[in-house]
Amino acid sequence: MSSNLYPLKFHPILKEKIWGGNKLKKLLNKASSLPNIGESWEISDVKGDTSVVSNGNLQGKSLQDILTVFKSDLIGKKNYNQFGDKFPLLIKFIDAKEDLSIQLHPNDELASKRHNSFGKTEMWYVMQADEGSNLIVGFNQEMTAEKYLKHLNDKTLTKILNFDKVKTGDTYFIEVGRVHAIGSGVLLAEIQQTSDITYRVYDWDRVDANGNERELHNDLAIDAFDFNMPDNFRISYDREQNISNEMVKCPYFTTNYLKLTRPIKKQNIHDSFLIYMCVEGEANIMTNSVHETIKLGETILLPAAIKDFEISSKNAILLEVYV
Repeated sequence: MSSNLYPLKFHPILKEKIWGGNKLKKLLNKASSLPNIGESWEISDVKGDTSVVSNGNLQGKSLQDILTVFKSDLIGKKNYNQFGDKFPLLIKFIDAKEDLSIQLHPNDELASKRHNSFGKTEMWYVMQADEGSNLIVGFNQEMTAEKYLKHLNDKTLTKILNFDKVKTGDTYFIEVGRVHAIGSGVLLAEIQQTSDITYRVYDWDRVDANGNERELHNDLAIDAFDFNMPDNFRISYDREQNISNEMVKCPYFTTNYLKLTRPIKKQNIHDSFLIYMCVEGEANIMTNSVHETIKLGETILLPAAIKDFEISSKNAILLEVYV
């Protein structure tokens, strides 16, 4: 193992949004004087928004810096062979005080051709939801491009969208080509490919402080839709304590649910980094040389070179992510 690597924490990159609120500050303890914070980018290699290490000997180095130096020791051999000096995932917490725009994301092929980017397959884990809060995922009826465009042009799009009431622990897998939006009152964890490409198709006719509407991308979006997707976006998963329960496994990432009530020994059997997002309580992570605490709303990256470690907690729920 590279002796210089250890469990890494990063400074969150906070994003002000027209739809953002104060739960990231109040519930997840994100320090900021900004109003309306919609997103906390926990681990990011998006150009212009690269995460910076906040702990240990590598403090002040960017994710890009350390990936360039440590390569497969950081992300694993198969990942380094595939992605090179590009971290493959973007990890976020999102607070929707108001509804997000109705949107979808392009697949790898379209995103590469149009934007020189990865596509944006993603998943959501609901951490908290106000009474009656919804997620919008997919359509509530069989759909064609012609029918969709008629509703879009008639401003009746919401009549054909599927609204799901949600509660803590609800999990959704959002494939590229599927229409979706986070509804007001929802706080969630998001795991996605490293991409910031979003096609906004409807924004509730709202305007900013200067009276301007946000840009829509309907010309680009129509080719990105998959109108024949099955309604398989709600994820059922086991919640057995003190073991990793698989939630989502796709070509881009695997995410497990881990509820801890005691110390457990873990072994990284994957040729990959491990990411832990703390969505409830707090836990301690111990390697041979380092002891780190991860609290609610915090995220930690264990380099691929760390094979054996221990996690202890009496009350934590962690999302465990790898590629």
